[in-house]
Amino acid sequence: MKNRNLISYFLLSILLILPALAFAADKPVSDDLITNLVRIKLAEDSVVKGGALEVETKAGVVTLSGNVHSQKQKDKAEHLAHKVKGVKSVNNQLKVVATLP
Repeated sequence: MKNRNLISYFLLSILLILPALAFAADKPVSDDLITNLVRIKLAEDSVVKGGALEVETKAGVVTLSGNVHSQKQKDKAEHLAHKVKGVKSVNNQLKVVATLP
């Protein structure tokens, strides 16, 4: 009987939580949150090392600007930005600059 009550409680909890999760999943993500999440992803990435890159978001459109040292970094930064929830598109204005020898 105790196990049956526990299972019933568990199932009821799931039925109450699922609609809330579905509602939260559809909630739009703010531009500020998108900007912060993109900045974190760029800064944490070992290829991009993007702590100094500029990130702006307006209506879900992320604009990346600043300098990187390779096309690989530029491409990876754009890819990472696209992966953030709420991003509709990425305007990649990053410039590849040669490093000094």
